[in-house]
Formats: sequence, structure tokens, C-alpha cells
Amino acid sequence: MNITFKIVNVVATATLDRRMDLESLHELFPKEVIHDQDIYGGRVAYFKSKRMEGKVSIFSSGKMISIGTTSIEKAVKELKLVAKTINAALTAQPKIRNIVASANLGFEVDLYKIATLKNIKAIYEPEQFPSAIIQLPLREKDVVASILLFASGKLVCIGLRDPQNIHLAIKQLLAVMNVPD
Repeated sequence: MNITFKIVNVVATATLDRRMDLESLHELFPKEVIHDQDIYGGRVAYFKSKRMEGKVSIFSSGKMISIGTTSIEKAVKELKLVAKTINAALTAQPKIRNIVASANLGFEVDLYKIATLKNIKAIYEPEQFPSAIIQLPLREKDVVASILLFASGKLVCIGLRDPQNIHLAIKQLLAVMNVPD
């Protein structure tokens, strides 16, 4: 069974070659930069332009976080775009920190049964949250996928940094559930 997934958010980080005066950034780019002393005590500014899919948080330390893009390439591109726009350089290549993906298995799932499987770590407390929370160590990798699996068969996979690992996590989940390939 081949399940496709959709990347819905990529979180990436980068560091600028210098500290940033966030108030000055807001003055230089009033349409793109949001900076408010009441938001996190003024320690962060948000850069968002019409050409961007996501937004980039900029801290006075020069650290940046990109959120809201749907691909690794877009996240990296937006971090580089912000650095270029504010006339700064990156000290290293951006790093992918998290990818959030969604998928639909195409069939309903008995979450009580999933929670009792011995070969995965799963928590299902329907009075607390409507999905099973599954921690799935990936075979032959030193990586753990976190999957929110709903009774409808829809799932959200979080905590991975490589789209290939998302595919592997879904495939491995299906194998644990004894769904034929």
C-alpha cells in the first residue's frame, strides 16, 4: 500500500553574521517587519513579504527561524532571502529542525487496538485527545517519528527532518498494523 503525504510545515533555522537591532529593522522595512515590545518583550521581529510562503522570526542575537513553508527548498530560500534583504550574511547553511506532514491511510483505525500493540509506544486517551500518539523508532536509523493517528485514518507526522524518513515512518506504521504492502 503506497500512502502519499503532504508536507504542511517546515521549521528551519539559520544565524546571521551579526546581531540585529530589531527596532531599526522595523523602521527600514515597515511593510515586511513586525516588531512590538509587547510581543515576547520585544525580543523577536517577524519578517513576512508577499513573495514568501512562510515567515521568518528574527532575534536580536542574529538567529532566525523560518516557519510555514511546505518544502525544505522554500524554507532555505526564505532564510537566505531575508538575510539578503536586510543586508546580512548567513554564518552557515540553514538547518532543518522539523517537518510536519499529513497523510490519509484511506481506512478507519481502531485506536484502542493500536494502543495495545507491543512493538510500538502508543498512548490513547480519548477523553484527553482524539488521536493515538505514537512514538516510532525508525528501523536502521537513530531517529524517532511522532505520529498523531486519528480513528478516521488521517495522521500527522512530526519530529523528522527528512521527507524520506516520513515515508519510512508511514511504511513502518503500516507494517506494525499488519496492513499488507
